[in-house]
Amino acid sequence: MQEQNPRPAGHPAVLPEKIGVLLANLGTPDATDYWSMRRYLDEFLSDKRVVDTPDWKWQPILQLIILSFRPQKSGANYKKIWNTERNESPLLTITREQTEAIALALDDRYGDRVMVDFCMRYGNPTTVSKVRAMVAAGCTKILFFPLYPHYAGATSASANDAFFAALAREKRQPAARTVAEYFDHPLYIAALAGSVTRAYATLDHLPEKLITSYHGMPKRYLMEGDPYHCQCQKTTRLLREKLGWDKAAIDVTFQSVFGREEWLKPYTVEHVAQLARAGTKSIAVMAPAFSADCIETLEEVDTEIREAFLHAGGEKFTYIPCLNDHPSHIAALTTIISENLGGWIG
Repeated sequence: MQEQNPRPAGHPAVLPEKIGVLLANLGTPDATDYWSMRRYLDEFLSDKRVVDTPDWKWQPILQLIILSFRPQKSGANYKKIWNTERNESPLLTITREQTEAIALALDDRYGDRVMVDFCMRYGNPTTVSKVRAMVAAGCTKILFFPLYPHYAGATSASANDAFFAALAREKRQPAARTVAEYFDHPLYIAALAGSVTRAYATLDHLPEKLITSYHGMPKRYLMEGDPYHCQCQKTTRLLREKLGWDKAAIDVTFQSVFGREEWLKPYTVEHVAQLARAGTKSIAVMAPAFSADCIETLEEVDTEIREAFLHAGGEKFTYIPCLNDHPSHIAALTTIISENLGGWIG
């Protein structure tokens, strides 16, 4: 049948409409050398959501002092955990695996009407490049999913900032939605509880204490209205209830302190050492705020925090990996995505 309203000669191709699902994680350096680390840290530490000190005061410190020595130290830490087979960080490897698994699950539900990809807030692949690719592929709607279970201005909001900035570059701007934090979603809590149960089943002892170590933030942010601290506390409470444990069985702590101002307490590295000095011989530590293992879990928790506990007299330290691409996690994320696609697709 002849087309009723043929497009004029030279008209650009009109692609079948798709819905894009764009996952986002924090980011990764391209390599562990000085200049790769410097580019990554410069982008990260120049984000006003991360460090809100005025530029006139912060940028000289960052450019002349911090970026002169920190790239070497950070690069050395990344080398300890680097995926040498793929020549990339574990975060990049795991986020790709998560994306591939979610894409398969969504294809089963929706077929080729949904396009799934991922980006990083800092480093590569950039948010701009992935939004551009989705628009070019015919996506007229994009669901943007920051892979942070808990909301924080420095993570969720910063990722959304980058997404909205990328949309602003598009001539044909797609409709857009962002996925809210999912710190209390029943499937997320169940996945966390399952990871604890699986880890404990492999041990020849029962840890005396489980530590839920969350990424830290300045205490000032809490006082200014950021809900992150309260959401972390609720996740641990729901996890404890799901496991059927007493309140004293799990502690909430915060890691990755940076700068001189007070951050959320107790600090994980200090807390585990205090437990050891008080006579606790065995603990397990997990990091529920991270959707994928990364430098803060593989190097900081499983190396630095482990050493702090053992050095203070502890004897057995168990690190429980992040949910990564475990089927229970993929099922939780896929369900959250489907819930947020409501009204866009049947």
